Amino acid sequence: MLNLHIDNIRFHVMKKFKHLLVVALVALFAVGQANAEFRFGVKAGANFSSLHLNSNWTDTFKADNTAGFTGGVMTEFTVPIIGIGMDLSLMYTHVKNELTSKDGQKFEEGTIGKNFLEIPLNLKYKINIPVVNNIARPMIFTGPTFAFKLDKSIFKDVKTKTCQIGWNLGLGVEFFKHLQVAGGYTFGMNNILKNTIPGLGSVNDVKLKNNYWTVTAAYLF
Repeated sequence: MLNLHIDNIRFHVMKKFKHLLVVALVALFAVGQANAEFRFGVKAGANFSSLHLNSNWTDTFKADNTAGFTGGVMTEFTVPIIGIGMDLSLMYTHVKNELTSKDGQKFEEGTIGKNFLEIPLNLKYKINIPVVNNIARPMIFTGPTFAFKLDKSIFKDVKTKTCQIGWNLGLGVEFFKHLQVAGGYTFGMNNILKNTIPGLGSVNDVKLKNNYWTVTAAYLF
């Protein structure tokens, strides 16, 4: 029941995002391209990830939080007057997760640490505060991210999917109209397990999702 409830929440979040995306696009085109602000820049940061097992197997295994890193380029499209826009990034992301049994023994030799090409697409809203806009401007963002695995699994028995889909929720501050510092949480949307884990039943019985916090700094030109 808990998993069904979580899946329903994720479905409604995605549905709401689609509606917001349509509204944002209409607003962007209504204002006109002449008033829009298009920028590009570089972005880097750290991530703190953990594997999430469905409740059926939390008594048997646990996933440890580990630190990784991310870096790449981004573009941003914003309507200055209303502060609504979008950003798109192309990032190299390294995540490292360990799956261990409750008795402290590693489930397998190595970690479920992977190198990814990650593509986040966010709907962004910059809050207009006239007195301090030129110095600091708060912002919130949400949207999907698509992570494509660049390397093969190092495990003999556990295989994960090539494409892992997540959903970002976050907030940040833009300083002096160029430096953006942001933090967010990514919810794993799809079951990343590709094959059966020995001793745990079929792949449909075990749901393995990658959730992570990300802290980034971006400089836009």
